[in-house]
This record gives sequence, structure tokens and C-alpha cells, in this order.
Amino acid sequence: MDWKDNLVEDDAGVQEVLARGRRIAVLGIRSERDAHKPAYAVPHYLQKHGYDIVPVSVHGEREPILGQPVYSAVADVPGAVDVVDVFRKPEDIDAHVDDLLAKKPRAVWFQLGIRNDAAAERLARAGIRVVQDRCMKLELMKLEQERQESAGSGAPA
Repeated sequence: MDWKDNLVEDDAGVQEVLARGRRIAVLGIRSERDAHKPAYAVPHYLQKHGYDIVPVSVHGEREPILGQPVYSAVADVPGAVDVVDVFRKPEDIDAHVDDLLAKKPRAVWFQLGIRNDAAAERLARAGIRVVQDRCMKLELMKLEQERQESAGSGAPA
């Protein structure tokens, strides 16, 4: 398989990442005091929809977030991680690539507005699926809407 196949750019690939990724480490998560920011609102939404959220803070938070213990690095998270949802500026992602490679999740997801092609290539070459510049919450909402429409039309979901 060519490493470029790990760069997820189509809706079907995004849906597959969402369907297979139940345990999500959130790199750059914010605490509840920043509930208005996507770095809290998105993982909160995902947790309410059945995803296991593992907070990874780069902002110094050590108190539990979303009722879960906080880690300072993705590699410190015990057990397997399906997806790492990244809330970092594009220029800050390079500093986290080795940490991501050490954990080797199935996928790494750069949130809407975040794109770092060099980091994505390193991850993809290591066999990790990479989604860039898409909001996990919006994509999940879109997927749920499509499922509801399919169920309403009598078509198999």
C-alpha cells in the first residue's frame, strides 16, 4: 500500500475513521472553563455520543477533564488509542509528531483549519491514517444525519 493511501480526503474515508475510532485522545484539549472553545466543545460532544475521550493537555491542566484523567503526552496514555484528535496550530504540530508516532494510533485527525502536510506525510508513512482540516463534531453530525435520512427512507443504513 502506498503511504498516500493513508491520507484521508474523501467522505467515505472520514466516515470509516469515525466508525472505527471509539477511543479518542484529544491533544490540546481545554478544560470546562473554556467550554466555548472547540478544544472543549468538540470532545464534549463526542463523549456525549459514546466516544471514550482521553484528555491530553498542552496547556498545563492536570485536573480531570470530562471526568477523565489528563495526560501530558499521547505516549503516556495507557492502552490503545484509535484516533488522536489534534487541536494545535499547524506550526506547533511538528513538535508532537514523535509523540504520535510512539503511540501509533490508527488515525490522527487535524481539526478544521489545521493542516500540516509534512507532519501528515510522516504519520502516513508510518501507516497511520491522517485526516486534515475537518471538524470531527461536524463530520459526526453529518454522518448521523445521513443515517437518519437512510432510516427514514426505508433504505438499509
